[in-house]
Amino acid sequence: MGRTMTATMLAAATILAGPAGPAMAKQADKMNDKEQKAVDARAAAIVDAMTFDEQVSLTRSQAGGSLLDLGIPLPSFIPEAMRQPKPAGALGTAGYVAAIGRVNFPALHLADASLGVADIGYLRPGQQSTALPATLSLAATFDPAMAREAGRIVGAEAFAKGINVMLAGGVNLARELRNGRNFEYLGEDPLLAGALVAEQIRGIQDHHVASTIKHYTLNPQESGRFVYDARIGEAALRESDLLAFEIGIKRGQPASIMCAYNKVNGTYACENEFLMRDVLKGDWKYRGWVMSDWGAVHSLKPSVDAGLDQQSPQDQDYFAGLPAAVKAGEISSARVRDMAFRVVRSMEAVGALDNRAAPGGAIDKEAHSARAQALAEAGMVLLKNDGVLPLAATAKSIAVIGRHADKGVPLGGGSSQVIPWGGVYRDAPGANPLSALLAPSYGLSSPLKALQAALPAATIVFDGGSDAARAADVAKAADLVIVYAVKPEMEGIDHADFALPYGQDAMIDAVATANAKTVVVLQTGNPVAMPWLGKVGAVLEAWFSGQRGGEAMAAILTGKSAPQGRLPISFPASADHLPHKMVVGYDPAKQRPLGIGVQYDPFPIDYVEGSDIGYRWFERTGAEPLFPFGFGLTYTSFGYDALEFRGGKALSVKARVTNTGAREGTEVAQLYVAAPGRTHRLAGWAKISLKPGESREVTIDADPWLLLSYDEAAGQWARPRGEYHFFVGKSAGEPMLDGAAVLTAATEKRER
Repeated sequence: MGRTMTATMLAAATILAGPAGPAMAKQADKMNDKEQKAVDARAAAIVDAMTFDEQVSLTRSQAGGSLLDLGIPLPSFIPEAMRQPKPAGALGTAGYVAAIGRVNFPALHLADASLGVADIGYLRPGQQSTALPATLSLAATFDPAMAREAGRIVGAEAFAKGINVMLAGGVNLARELRNGRNFEYLGEDPLLAGALVAEQIRGIQDHHVASTIKHYTLNPQESGRFVYDARIGEAALRESDLLAFEIGIKRGQPASIMCAYNKVNGTYACENEFLMRDVLKGDWKYRGWVMSDWGAVHSLKPSVDAGLDQQSPQDQDYFAGLPAAVKAGEISSARVRDMAFRVVRSMEAVGALDNRAAPGGAIDKEAHSARAQALAEAGMVLLKNDGVLPLAATAKSIAVIGRHADKGVPLGGGSSQVIPWGGVYRDAPGANPLSALLAPSYGLSSPLKALQAALPAATIVFDGGSDAARAADVAKAADLVIVYAVKPEMEGIDHADFALPYGQDAMIDAVATANAKTVVVLQTGNPVAMPWLGKVGAVLEAWFSGQRGGEAMAAILTGKSAPQGRLPISFPASADHLPHKMVVGYDPAKQRPLGIGVQYDPFPIDYVEGSDIGYRWFERTGAEPLFPFGFGLTYTSFGYDALEFRGGKALSVKARVTNTGAREGTEVAQLYVAAPGRTHRLAGWAKISLKPGESREVTIDADPWLLLSYDEAAGQWARPRGEYHFFVGKSAGEPMLDGAAVLTAATEKRER
């Protein structure tokens, strides 16, 4: 996707303005003091007009949908909250808080998630939404403007459906590369993840819909998520996972934040005073409300004292005891007022009180689907190309091989799953209704049909790939082969390894042996191993590509759109190179399953890598990844020269980038900086499109937050005076120009 597509994307921003109109929600850019005081005053007037019981009602949400309508026995892992009838007035969402009509405060309808207005299939039967590409694909765009647009699609559709709180976006860093929810998140780097989630949040709130940043924090795996204790030093935590949240919160100003299931350094996240009282509401001066994850509360008073403002649905309703605790003097009425005030203030700040979401609003399905396709194209990462791509329009005979490539594209599973326009195919023959809902789902955008439409003159044959020998015979008879490989991902379940399931690695090896002109299109939510890499001609990481994923992949493969994505997550060459060679909690001797329905005893996870996550761990240990963070090929080539830089109180780097190939293309020039004695950190980037032979000077100012390190003894951020090595490159593993600048000393309290 070159300049033309980028211009189209920017033009689409006007189309997607929707109910927000030309004057965005009050929070769209930082409110000044006068505006904040006005928001506070109105919220205070509403809360102070409430009775005590009305204030308490805002501190507890109940399930907004029910599984009872399935009419089948429910397994034990289904929470009690989902076994109750749907409350009167609820729309069928994850959470619901009844309206307080006496003071004209609307009901809260809380819905998942970051990939669109989600429904796994039972909360709002028959309702569909635009399925966005995986959030990991959004991170691969390295484009804050695209993140803003993705948020606007979600916000516009939520508003049109009557939903006023979206449980998005997720910013848990990818410490565990086998995590079943990595597709929902934004990769391994705190600057990239924080900057993009901030824009996603702002996009949602542009439409007067509250956004929720989650899961706070150190929640990087699903196995044992209710019981494990994530252990890490304060400085390392502040420089990594907390930094991603800090950037996202301060730049995006989300209405709410969701605390996680797990413990952090011995204390459950939702009753962790350090995380909520000291850092979030203390150091960062966060003004929104803190809600729990569904089933993440373990107490009343410790949670309230630590800073939890709202309990989400779960079996034991701890917050039902608030009135009695206040009467007994254990919790003050002022604290209850503060909890209610934070909820009301946040809804006022995003404009949700003057602009009421209501079901039945108009949604431009065609415009939003086109936007989803553009986002998918921008996030796809070309990992290898021996010249077989883009496919020639003159290609005569093509074999398409792959599980369900004739039907559609895989969707991420769990609470964030969206039922796209057109419905889904569920890979669950003969399953009962609940098993079918939990099975891998495919949006009905067929890669096979999309390629046939893009190359009408070609003869295209299809094989499902279930028999490697048969697939190899099909491949041998074709001019070239495209294998669409899948690895479904789902909330609640991690993977034991990096292999492709369903015998696909062996199948790809057989196909590539039969025909060297084999292109592998990976549809995954995580890195995968590629034992066949040396045999194939090209590899395209397409992630979970959303509403028009088939069309997006066809556009990249045929060259209608040029690849421009860069990896937001490292692909390891071996699990032996990772801080944890296996998912912590997994017992390979017993072949213990990972994830949902498994009863885990409490266990610790020691994050020995500290803040050196992903590419920084590889630098620290000297291990070579299969593909480094930031990596991505294009259909052209780029050269770098003319380095200039300036140090002192800040670091600014200039370089000239030249398109040295024969096609227009997009480059992402990345700046990595190492403080004295530390590993290199992504400190900024510049994304530019260039025509063949065109050169452009780019200036990348190192983000000042990434030049600081946390001084735990002093309790502050500091930048020691010294020589800061840096490089500008194509990825964390491909420096093109490097240098060293002397920076002056600085300290910062982070009160901004």
